[in-house]
Amino acid sequence: MGPRWKGKGSEVKALANPISRSILNLKSSLIKSNSKGILTSCSVRLACNPEQTNLLNQTCFGRCEMTIDKDQWFQFTLEEACYLYFSLKCIKIVGDDDSVKTDNDLWEYMTSKKVDFPNVFKAYSHLRDKNWVVRSGCQFGVDFVAYRHHPSLVHSEYAVLVFSKGKVDGNDRLRVWSDFQSMLRLCGSVAKTLLILYVNTNGEKVIASSPSCLDGYSVVERTITRWSEERCREDQAVGMK
Repeated sequence: MGPRWKGKGSEVKALANPISRSILNLKSSLIKSNSKGILTSCSVRLACNPEQTNLLNQTCFGRCEMTIDKDQWFQFTLEEACYLYFSLKCIKIVGDDDSVKTDNDLWEYMTSKKVDFPNVFKAYSHLRDKNWVVRSGCQFGVDFVAYRHHPSLVHSEYAVLVFSKGKVDGNDRLRVWSDFQSMLRLCGSVAKTLLILYVNTNGEKVIASSPSCLDGYSVVERTITRWSEERCREDQAVGMK
């Protein structure tokens, strides 16, 4: 389907300011300030200075909170927080007692909040590593939506569903053809391509009890679109005799 840019000059702006560069600047700034996120139920909150606020907005990590504090606060989903922690290694995460969480402590907490967290996080990281902007897809009945650049410049291109091997939440979707038809009609009505990410363990029995399990995971991408007979018709219609 291709990108649908918002307004004249949006593509030029995006090319001049790649997401990858902004993420590197964000990583550097967060490491320099020894940033610590606070674990609160199913999210992580982080106090940011003006530079970090600007970079977080540019890279579309978290949601800005309205506060009267000197610092600006951002709230991250579990996937976003873990990407900053495990993948970019640019923040620390503390609990209610202000003690810094270890890798295993944090992973145990995340998986206790969301049973299929390892698979969803692997899928999220897979897209982020490819410099896609990834946001929640609950509005469209999917796990994520993926943008080529900042949502202010371009519409999201993909509606993403995450599947994995075994009996976990989400694997009961798209079981019958009517599910496919409904989802494809929905994606077509909002001009998105349905992207299925299959997370598998490469035939190994990987225990998801620590973040090291991600090393045994791989992601297979599949796009699904509706077949249009008009695309297959000959340019010149055959005359009827």
